[in-house]
Amino acid sequence: MFVEKEELFETVNWLYDKKQYAKIKELINELNAADIAIILEELDTEQKQLLCFRLLTKENAADTFVELDGDTQETLIHAFSDTELQEVLDDLFLDDAVDIIEEMPAGVVKRILRNTDTETRALINMLLRYPKDSAGSIMTTEFIDLKKDMTVEDAFKRIRRTGVDKETIYTCYVTDMSRKILGVTTVKELLLHDYEDIIGDFMETNIIYINTLDDQEVAAQMLSKYDFLAMPVCDMEERLVGIITVDDAMDVLQEENTEDIQKMAAITPSDKPYLKTGVAETWRKRMPWLLVLMVSATFTQMIITSFEEKLAAVVVLTAFIPMLTGTGGNSSSQAASTIIRSLSLGEVNYRDTFKIIFKEIRVGFLCGVGLAVFNFAKMMLFDRMILNNEGVTVYVALAVSLTLIVEVALAKVIGCSLPIFVKRIGFDPAVVANPFITTILDAISLLIFFRVSSAIIPALR
Repeated sequence: MFVEKEELFETVNWLYDKKQYAKIKELINELNAADIAIILEELDTEQKQLLCFRLLTKENAADTFVELDGDTQETLIHAFSDTELQEVLDDLFLDDAVDIIEEMPAGVVKRILRNTDTETRALINMLLRYPKDSAGSIMTTEFIDLKKDMTVEDAFKRIRRTGVDKETIYTCYVTDMSRKILGVTTVKELLLHDYEDIIGDFMETNIIYINTLDDQEVAAQMLSKYDFLAMPVCDMEERLVGIITVDDAMDVLQEENTEDIQKMAAITPSDKPYLKTGVAETWRKRMPWLLVLMVSATFTQMIITSFEEKLAAVVVLTAFIPMLTGTGGNSSSQAASTIIRSLSLGEVNYRDTFKIIFKEIRVGFLCGVGLAVFNFAKMMLFDRMILNNEGVTVYVALAVSLTLIVEVALAKVIGCSLPIFVKRIGFDPAVVANPFITTILDAISLLIFFRVSSAIIPALR
């Protein structure tokens, strides 16, 4: 598929150079909007992007505009006439228009709002007032609402009359005169009933909805959990004010997962694609975290310095420090990644802390014992006998192996409990993932190693 898109891109460029615009129009209008957006973003001049966009049909133009990245959208908006801009905006769903506005600079936002009608402008301003990352900020007010005393025939008439401007017509919500949600039905249910049947007699009244101020990630998770195509969004008085569709939920989950991955790698999250992020901006997002981690590693340096004399007495211990710190960091990362994922999916919460810790202690002990047995055999057979390293004595092998048992068990506990604690106090658990926990475990591993070695190896007593 990637090769096909590359060929399409080359074909569009070639046709543009040959000024065969009719063939470009025929070619790109046969593509999916997402594929058209990829081609437009790759075109090397604004003139090419604008011409190709103007060759799109009215339906494709709006769908493609939504799929474009923010930079390309801004470029096209600057190039549009007011008439062209208004045509595009008129065909956008309200939530898509809000998403675009949120990414645009103030001057572009003013022009967009100036080219929308009064009613749409009021709805956009309403959605923009909701907190960032809330369910209200990503919902759309374009949905099908019915009344419980309507017949099936009445419902179909309303769907035909108003459905063309709605985000989805499959799921229909039943409300009273004050817009309080009473029930929900689907086009499938309507099709399976007679025209004379009353909606209130068969609508689903066990309604699952989300509040406008709830987190958007919670809304996305609920859509996934209940396999809904749309989630109703109500205000504090249970009045239906909008819906969140499954495509919006997928975007939210993608954004949240990307943000978590970046935080877990100690990178300040960015909304821009990698290749569209400049070197200076990438440096600004990475450098502060690297500085923090470098300074925090000072504790490791202090620990090694304090045991410098004992390391000098048994120099061979130095060779096993990287293995021990690496194993501790890897062990904690396994637990942390699992718990962070479970927290994001709602599989565990703060009340499960002791269950989680008890489980990870047992897992850590078993992993530690397995690693210790293998390591002891490896040190005695390979390091001492095959490599003929006489410094690797039974005491040294025993000290390293016992350290593995203790540090792996402790690493599992720290790795599973720290994200839960951070989540409890209101922060994203991803910020304490691999780099931070690994730095902590490096210091703890060294302390355990030197204490165990001092207690076991005769030369260090």
